[in-house]
Amino acid sequence: MKRVGLMGVLAFICIGGVQQVEASEQPQLVSESAILMDAKSGEVLYDKQGNAPMYPASLTKIATTIMALERGDLDTNVTITEEAIDVVGTTVFLMEDEELPLEQLVKGMLINSGNDASSAVALELSGSKEAFIEEFNEYLQTTVGLEDTYFTNPHGLFHENHVTTAYDLATLTQYAMQNEEFREMAAIETLDWQSESWETTIINHHQLVRDHEEILGVKNGFVSQSGFTLSTFAEVDDTELVAITLNAPTADDTYRDTLELFRYGFENYATETLPEGEQFQGSDGLTYEAADEMFYTTARANDVTKEVQDGGLLVVKNDDQVVLEELLTPFEEQTVQAKSENKESEDTSFSLFNWIKDLWPW
Repeated sequence: MKRVGLMGVLAFICIGGVQQVEASEQPQLVSESAILMDAKSGEVLYDKQGNAPMYPASLTKIATTIMALERGDLDTNVTITEEAIDVVGTTVFLMEDEELPLEQLVKGMLINSGNDASSAVALELSGSKEAFIEEFNEYLQTTVGLEDTYFTNPHGLFHENHVTTAYDLATLTQYAMQNEEFREMAAIETLDWQSESWETTIINHHQLVRDHEEILGVKNGFVSQSGFTLSTFAEVDDTELVAITLNAPTADDTYRDTLELFRYGFENYATETLPEGEQFQGSDGLTYEAADEMFYTTARANDVTKEVQDGGLLVVKNDDQVVLEELLTPFEEQTVQAKSENKESEDTSFSLFNWIKDLWPW
């Protein structure tokens, strides 16, 4: 399929802590809840009921996939049990007692949204559904850092207590896409599939991944109680954005809302990088450097200024709004030199003291 550049599409649409643009330029969405996040800085650029409890449907599989990649052995052969295939909804037609690599099951879950593959992965990771749910939620809370999410299953089929928020899903997507294996899987458009009951080419259910080269993943979902849900990751130049849309009336609405969010984001904002080791002159005359690479988000229409205050506090402003505050470290060579000068001074003082002591008639 011919891939269409996202920015070309956005052109005819008219393409946090950062300054917000005029209200007239804000996205107009039909999805009940939505978030646009800078994937590098974590800055929220647009929020529509982003902390409201929502049903995620198959966006749950993002969480199951990244947990499997971090805690499972993809080369392991998994024996499919009756319990694994006793699930409704989308399937990759697994058969009881067949064996498939965990990697294939994970791809079948993420790309083709197989609920049976999700169940098989969960059972392989934890041994039972009950153990998996306990480990799953502990992982999401302590490792990923989600605060308003509780999942009752690995696939997203409806349960009244299976809830999350658009903000948590954006955080989850941001976290997952930092994993190179996940990132590669999420971008797969088609995959040859072979199992005992099914030989076919499965197609990524996320239409925008197939249609736009700037979109690198990740997952769509639907159950009647959740409406249509979508998690999407896009990259243009050095800026990476995550868009979450929840409870849209139709699949087309989720795609339109997502493109509208990206229009708004890429038109108005950019991610800036502060490289590790970059040096700054402080107002106290000392030199400081960044100990780690850092990211911050700026509004494209505004000027960026950087100031290092006494003690090495770096303050980055986008016009008058602070977009980054970070305590820098003293430049190492400068510190070494200062220590050396202090030692020489101590040595000199000590020698002088000994010379005076030798002359003094005690």
